[in-house]
Amino acid sequence: MISIVLLGAGNVASHLYKAFHKAEDVTIKQWYNRTLEPIEGYNNEVSITNDISQLVEADIYILAVSDDAIAQLSKELPFENRLVVHTSGSTSAYDIDKKNRRGVFYPLQTFSKSTDIDFSTIPICYEALIRTDYSILKALSKTITNKTHKINTDQRQALHLAAVFVNNFTNQLYRVAHEITESQGAEFDILKPLILETANKVQELSPYLAQTGPALRNDKKTIKRHLKQLEKEEHKAIYELLTKSIKKTHSVSFKHKKKKD
Repeated sequence: MISIVLLGAGNVASHLYKAFHKAEDVTIKQWYNRTLEPIEGYNNEVSITNDISQLVEADIYILAVSDDAIAQLSKELPFENRLVVHTSGSTSAYDIDKKNRRGVFYPLQTFSKSTDIDFSTIPICYEALIRTDYSILKALSKTITNKTHKINTDQRQALHLAAVFVNNFTNQLYRVAHEITESQGAEFDILKPLILETANKVQELSPYLAQTGPALRNDKKTIKRHLKQLEKEEHKAIYELLTKSIKKTHSVSFKHKKKKD
């Protein structure tokens, strides 16, 4: 049985609590937050505290807090030589105060408190500065998912950067699409099957092979018409930038097509 203390009460912390609470081989000994209000509702399930000096002993302390809070919170921990990890995709394990053993427990997913998450489908990327700590982090990962990945800092930070593109930037493109459909009274929901098919396609094909559309075909008439339709300059800039990027990526295809023609 692995014992943990969870620190923080944001989206990641809340979902981790629910996942570990259901897990058979984990016991949550304590949940800490600077203010009790966000975690008071769990008082009947777990010991909660807002007094950092009262943290109990555990195998692993998980700092599920904002990136900016990791360094300071780890300095305030009232103990030494215990395993302390954060859940950040971009922050170094060295940001954790060196008085303790340091590592990372990074669930690669987007989290919203109002949306339920099936942790069995979520990759957990773990990292440790001391080799012997890898085994316990792997074991902890396996209590909630089979998708466990031992990685280094560069790999984790590359994954986090890539995640911004596939999640945050893609979601903003959905928002732009929503504005475009709304401007003409069309229903955004009509696009949802396409959104799902696009996501499903890259489960089997590489993004390179999955690409379609006017930029790939170098369909100049359609591209010109689309740019004319767009009312906002920022939307035109996004369209032109992505069109240019697709054309550059698939420039070899254009050359082959010209040779065939």
